[in-house]
Amino acid sequence: MPKLKLGPLVDDRPVKLTVELPAAVHRDLVAYADVLSRDTGQPIKDPTKLIAPMIAKFMATDRGFTSARRTMGAKKPTPLN
Repeated sequence: MPKLKLGPLVDDRPVKLTVELPAAVHRDLVAYADVLSRDTGQPIKDPTKLIAPMIAKFMATDRGFTSARRTMGAKKPTPLN
């Protein structure tokens, strides 16, 4: 099985947001949750819980963003997993 970028989810204090996803992205999110669930052995009842770790992982691995963040002097966020 391929190595996924996300691991088991960590509970954290949430901030409520409302987002709209294209249907194809939602289908992929549900499929990703299924694969991650099988990979980690942790059932994922709500695939929307993956959105925050996915965004965090994306920002953490975006070199342009991390470089700009360093230039601006912003604090590094705490990892989600």
